[in-house]
Amino acid sequence: MKLPIYLYGHPVLRAVSKEVDPGYPELKKLLDDMWETMYYSEGVGLAAPQIGRNDRIVVIDADAVGDSFPECAGRKFTLINPEIEILGDQTVSRNEGCLSLPDLSESVPRVEHIRLKWVDENFEPHEEEISGFLARIVQHECDHLEGKLYIDHTSPIRRQLIRGKLNAIIDGRKHVDYPVRYAPKKRKS
Repeated sequence: MKLPIYLYGHPVLRAVSKEVDPGYPELKKLLDDMWETMYYSEGVGLAAPQIGRNDRIVVIDADAVGDSFPECAGRKFTLINPEIEILGDQTVSRNEGCLSLPDLSESVPRVEHIRLKWVDENFEPHEEEISGFLARIVQHECDHLEGKLYIDHTSPIRRQLIRGKLNAIIDGRKHVDYPVRYAPKKRKS
């Protein structure tokens, strides 16, 4: 089932997500829905907060950008309770976009090399060193689990320059081709 993507301004995107245990109810259905939602929305990754769930779950299929970034070719993950360790201090700035911030992209500095630990949908543990654009995708999606968005990595001046576009999302004036959930309207006193 295609689920709505929660857009910028919704409080669920700013909450820290909780760990998931093997007794999580209907995990397989949730994962199936997350994959379907991500593909329908034409994303390469989707974190549970983006569908309104503050659970430490991420799905990634980086193969779509594999022609430009070979490290992404054929890479598909279900990450449950992921942990990132930064390896080295070399950063590269590249444009990033996000399904929760439609039609925006900003240059974001991120480290190029990480160690990722996670459990998969069967709660089997994994650990892998990841580099390049694939490391960027993983960091972007895992940021969602900490209540962070990619624009948090940009300068205050840059955020001020895009304030009008951000307000359009918050105010529900941004329309996209996939189901969305806007931020709740604030009541006027």
